[in-house]
Amino acid sequence: MSIGAVLALLRDDFPEVTISKIRFLEAEGLVEPSRTPSGYRKFGPSDVERLGYVLRMQRDHYLPLRVIREHLDAMDRGEAPPALPGPDQRPGPVAEAERELVPGVGGPGGVRLGRAELLAAAEAEESELREWESYGLVSAGPDGGYDAEMLQVARLVAELGRFGLEPRHLRAVKAAAEREVGLVEQVVAPLRRHRNPQTRAHAEATARELAALSVRLHAALVQAGLRALPQ
Repeated sequence: MSIGAVLALLRDDFPEVTISKIRFLEAEGLVEPSRTPSGYRKFGPSDVERLGYVLRMQRDHYLPLRVIREHLDAMDRGEAPPALPGPDQRPGPVAEAERELVPGVGGPGGVRLGRAELLAAAEAEESELREWESYGLVSAGPDGGYDAEMLQVARLVAELGRFGLEPRHLRAVKAAAEREVGLVEQVVAPLRRHRNPQTRAHAEATARELAALSVRLHAALVQAGLRALPQ
């Protein structure tokens, strides 16, 4: 199967999976499809099953890739994978934060991660986090903790780094996000200043909806731009 066919199969169970995600998991050595003489990937049923296992362990059990790799290595040796942690054994703040990786769900009252927890969840080194912070991509709150959105940012920056994109390359992305925040604020600021509590609550719902639409528009524009590039 081609990578596109694999994506179509996986999306039934994992709607958010992308070709980039599959390529990333391949780059991490979690799946090794064969190649045609011209270099195209060819996946077999075992590759699809392996990808499904990786995605399931991430989604349902919140396992980092290094632990999933240990599971796969054991299975390759014909052994049973290590026992999955029970709910009381999972690192609570990290698991809760992963459940909250939805725009607008987090907030000042949400889950807070310590520095060590953020590094573990993002599978990053201290030196990387310091660099991300120096470019303003990741920042701690007043209490020194990190919320669910910062965990999501850290993970995305880490994944982009594996493709050779460094924090300095992402300054334009951050600047664009700040401009989008300004546009949303223009719409909701009058509602937030309203005396009626229901109107103020509507402002927060409107902000979340606008944020989601902005993300979708950004993705669509990037995809359209890529399609327009010379082949």
